[in-house]
Amino acid sequence: DEAGIPGIVVGVSVDGKEIWSEGLGYADVENRVVCKPETIMRIASISKCLTMLAVAKLWEEGKLDLDAPVQKYVPEFPEKTYEGEKVVITTRLLVSHLSGIRHYEKDITKVKEEKEKANRAFKLAKSNQEKELKEKEAKSLEKTDSVKAKKEHEDEVKSRNSKPGRREKEFEQEEYYLKEKFESVIESLKIFKNDPLFFKPGSQFLYSTFGFTLLSAVVERVSGQKFTDYMLKLFRDLDMLSTVQDDNEAMIYNRARYYVYNKKGRLANAPYVDNSYKWAGGGFLSSVGDLLKFGNALLYSYQVGQFKNINGKLLPGYLKPDTVTMMWTPVPKTEVSWDREGKYAMAWSVAEKKQQYGCCRQQRHYASHTGSAVGASSVLLILPEELGSEAMENGLVAPPRGVIVTIICNMQSVSLSNTALKIAREFDKGEGVQYVD
Repeated sequence: DEAGIPGIVVGVSVDGKEIWSEGLGYADVENRVVCKPETIMRIASISKCLTMLAVAKLWEEGKLDLDAPVQKYVPEFPEKTYEGEKVVITTRLLVSHLSGIRHYEKDITKVKEEKEKANRAFKLAKSNQEKELKEKEAKSLEKTDSVKAKKEHEDEVKSRNSKPGRREKEFEQEEYYLKEKFESVIESLKIFKNDPLFFKPGSQFLYSTFGFTLLSAVVERVSGQKFTDYMLKLFRDLDMLSTVQDDNEAMIYNRARYYVYNKKGRLANAPYVDNSYKWAGGGFLSSVGDLLKFGNALLYSYQVGQFKNINGKLLPGYLKPDTVTMMWTPVPKTEVSWDREGKYAMAWSVAEKKQQYGCCRQQRHYASHTGSAVGASSVLLILPEELGSEAMENGLVAPPRGVIVTIICNMQSVSLSNTALKIAREFDKGEGVQYVD
């Protein structure tokens, strides 16, 4: 209702079991096809998390060196210089967006201006919050409540009046709407491979979907298989049978249609695009059920090493615990636009456990990623349970332990991260809630 989304699907898993999945609204407005748990939509940048799983698996198998120059695997990508100095781009830099490879915006001046503008706005908002807090402390409780109610009302009105599916700066870039079909990931490198780097690799953060296009070429060469073939095999291993590349020509059952709002504020079909140039960074389709399976496979891998394996009952995780820990460890110099509490790790945003003051706000450790594509938005959030040593050693509980939330919708530019976190916290409470097997 708030964002004017035609159709939305939400899925929640607790301790490895899917306990809620529901579709709301329409997957296809024109034909009045309702959303259901099986509905398949673009997952946009959550595709980066799937690609990272492939990278991690190949690294574990000793086939991929994260710190080797990418040209070792993809000689078609030219060696780069920055300000006359030869520089090295590695897989490790690609997965954390520290490579210097551009995103959709080609003009570095505009990128810097937008970054500075965002930083100024964040500092101003933080300063205003601190100022408001001091003012509230000085006023009476009654007056404070009045101010709070007024602000909540203003925020609500502002939310209702904001235009849904608005065109963000990113959606103004021509390359977002490419219609050309690329036959291989190597071929799609031609879009950006000869462009200059925006900064010296490793020195700054710049979110780059094209960096993941290069990453898909690395995966292809290291695995010895076509990138999409390797990913489909990985999806089968994880029992993610509804997850496929966003191929316009293929018959994909339960696929939703995608929507935007036009200049007059009316619902319209999203423009035709071909996402073959960015399979790895934003080109997969999935269902909430499959994304929950993916989340649980990672959560199990992350936690299994913490449990005492009584009588060998616990199977190994798809990845080793240390590998997931590495993936979910914040990387210096990174930032996350959709979660100011978090830092970027390796294809995941991670918020670390933190509590500054006693009896005040506590921040739990969680990993997440959002996605925004033409006519679609998404989020996947993993909130691990904080386990006591006794529970892990006596064999009474087994991994995975925690809450996983995923939301997909067929409207672009919808912010879903806060909603996912709120839902995760509701299911995390566990008070008076019974989960039926």
